[in-house]
Amino acid sequence: MKGKKLLVTLAVSALLFSGCGFKGGNTIIKVNDTKITQSQFDKELNKQMGNSLFAQMGVDLKNNKNTFLINIIKVRVVNDLITRALLDKEMHSRGVKVSNKDVDDAIKDIITKVGSKDQLNQILKQNGLTPAQFRDGIREQVKIKKLADQLGDTTTSDADAKKYYDENLQRFKYPEQVKASHILITANRKDLEELIKAENEGKELSEADLKAKVDERIKEKKAKAEEILKEVKKDPSQFAKIAKEKSEDPGSAQNGGDLGFFAKGRMVPEFEKAAFNLKPNSVSDIVQTNFGYHIIYVTDRKEAGQEPFEKVQNDIKQYIQSNKQIELVDNLVESLKKNATIEYVDPAYNPEAIQEEIQKELNPQQEEQQPAAAPQKEEIPDIQKK
Repeated sequence: MKGKKLLVTLAVSALLFSGCGFKGGNTIIKVNDTKITQSQFDKELNKQMGNSLFAQMGVDLKNNKNTFLINIIKVRVVNDLITRALLDKEMHSRGVKVSNKDVDDAIKDIITKVGSKDQLNQILKQNGLTPAQFRDGIREQVKIKKLADQLGDTTTSDADAKKYYDENLQRFKYPEQVKASHILITANRKDLEELIKAENEGKELSEADLKAKVDERIKEKKAKAEEILKEVKKDPSQFAKIAKEKSEDPGSAQNGGDLGFFAKGRMVPEFEKAAFNLKPNSVSDIVQTNFGYHIIYVTDRKEAGQEPFEKVQNDIKQYIQSNKQIELVDNLVESLKKNATIEYVDPAYNPEAIQEEIQKELNPQQEEQQPAAAPQKEEIPDIQKK
C-alpha cells in the first residue's frame, strides 16, 4: 500500500463534498429547506461523466446509445447532491469551520509524502484535477475530518497498524520495478490526420494525399527523435536537461522525463519491454509506440520484495483512521436521510424513476412481453451509492 495512492484517493473523493452552495436555475430536488437546482445537477453530472472510468476508456457518454451508463451516473449524482446538502447543513449547525492554515498544513503534509510539489502537480494532472479544484477538495476533506472528530474517537494505535499489516501482508508486497525517464516525440497517426486536416481547411484532400502527408510527417518525427538520440548518447548525464527542452510529453517533460518506478503492466507493451530489458544507467534505441517515438533512460531497478512495517506504519494508521472517519460520517448520513424530508420536485430525478429506466434497458424484451391487461412491476435492484 502506497501513501501517495491513499492520499490522492482521499483528496479526489473529498471533491464529492465540494461546491455545496446552490446557484440559480429551476429547483429539481428539495432536501429539508435546501434547494438543489438543475444547474447544480448539470454541473456535477458533467464533472462525473468527464472523470468517470467510462470516459477514461474512451466511451462517449454524451452519445444517446449510452443512456444506460448515463443513468447509472445520474443516480450517483442525485445521491451525492443530497448527501452534500445534508452534510453542509449539519456542519454549519455544529460550527465546523476550516481556516486557510488548516488547508495549507494538509497540503504541505501531502507534498511531503508524495515527494515534491512537482510530483503532486503531476498526480493531479493524471487525475484530471486543477490545483484550485484540489485545494477545494482538501478544504472539504479537512472539514469532513473535523466533523468526524465530533462524532467519535478515531484514534489509531501502533498496535492497530501492526495487526493490520500482519493480516494483510500480501498488500505490502511489490513486484520487480524499474525507474525510468523518457523523451517522447509524438507521432500518433489519428492526431496527425486531424492536424493536417485543420491545416488544410477548405481544401479537398484525397485519402491518398492525406496518407502521404501523414507518412511524411511521421518520417520527420522519427528523424527528429534520431537526432535527439544522438545528442543523448553523447552525454547521458544531460538526459533530464534535453528532456525538459525537447520532450513532447507534457506530463513528464518538466520533470526531466522522470516517470518514477513502475512495474510490468503499467506501460504499453513496447515501452515496457524495452525498459525492463535495460540495465540501470543505460539508454534505449528509438522505441515506437502508438504515442510516437520514445528514448528511454533507465536509472534504477528494484527487485520484487515487501515493504517493511516501519516504512508503511504511518500510512496504515492514516488508512485505518480514515476508514473509521468514513464509517462515522456514513452512519450520520444514514441517520440524516431517515429524518430528512426529501422532495423530488421534478419526478425525473427520483432515483427510483431512474432505476426503472435502467431496468427497462436491462430487460427490454421482458417489457415488450408483459400482458397489456395485467402489467407487473419488476423488482428494482438497489444500485444507489451511499
